[in-house]
Amino acid sequence: MAVEKFLDPKNDFAFKKIFGTEKHKNILIHFLNDMLGLEKDKKIAEVHFLKTTQDPDVAYKKQSIVDVLCRDEQGCQYIVEMQVAHSNGFEKRAQFYAARAYASQMNKGEAYHELKEIIFLAITDFVMFPEKPGYCSTHVTLDSETFTRDLKDFYFSFLELPKFTKTIDQLETLVDKWAYFFKHASHTTPEVFEKLIANDLIFKQAYQALDQFYWTEEELNTYHQEMKRALDERVILESRLATSKAEGIAEGITIGKTEGIAEGITIGKTEGIAEGITIGKTEGIAEGEKTAMLKVARNMLSRNASAEEVKAMTNLSDVEISELITLNLKTCSSKVSN
Repeated sequence: MAVEKFLDPKNDFAFKKIFGTEKHKNILIHFLNDMLGLEKDKKIAEVHFLKTTQDPDVAYKKQSIVDVLCRDEQGCQYIVEMQVAHSNGFEKRAQFYAARAYASQMNKGEAYHELKEIIFLAITDFVMFPEKPGYCSTHVTLDSETFTRDLKDFYFSFLELPKFTKTIDQLETLVDKWAYFFKHASHTTPEVFEKLIANDLIFKQAYQALDQFYWTEEELNTYHQEMKRALDERVILESRLATSKAEGIAEGITIGKTEGIAEGITIGKTEGIAEGITIGKTEGIAEGEKTAMLKVARNMLSRNASAEEVKAMTNLSDVEISELITLNLKTCSSKVSN
């Protein structure tokens, strides 16, 4: 058994061939039961494939296409999606698909209580919920106080392959095995193959469905064309993400620089005002003290105190005292003249 014997189940064409055809319906039924944990009388026994193109109710609205859409014997519908390329808003697309499938059940004259549950299962080759450590998450509608599930008609499950890191010897559950199958099928070794199918023969059927030996030349051509399309799509997406990241960094630098300048001006202005107040207060105090000393000096000179006595008392300079003496003499001369 060669390593390259099996094809990749993440390929859109391969995925639909295995999970979306009457020939391999048994694989889909096992997958749904395993992923949903259905046992005994709750197990799905039969499914009926529905048209995967969900037509809008109004001509100009968006048409939606899902990978696999089926209905079980109870009337519940299952949407199964393989999403390889990272798609912004994929969780909203999941809800849109589920809502459209739910609404499409209503025909004229039917009652609301006849609406059946919609189960959406997605396998993603990218991380959808970075804050969640687990690789498989389930989402339902719960009462915010009692956490009871009164609204039971919508169920979402996401299998995030990048988060799955278990080896073949660490697999514990059937969900683990399906995750391993989707992530590693195309390069499964004979030893791993034997371990995986040991107690669950459904995986042997899934691997046989991926065996290139049983594919026609036309099917293989379609498979490789889809591989090329997916690769081109991923390259374009990565290019867009790189461009977006670069633009984001540039914008961040510009905003940071602008805010930095503005903050610098604000800080500078604040510090300038504070420093001005400090300087003004200091200079004001000094100027007030000088005025007071000049007044003391004039009073002393008017009482015929010597220049040395005035200097010792006021700490004024010789020039300042000399100017005061001259001014005092002029004042006295003026009074005598009058």
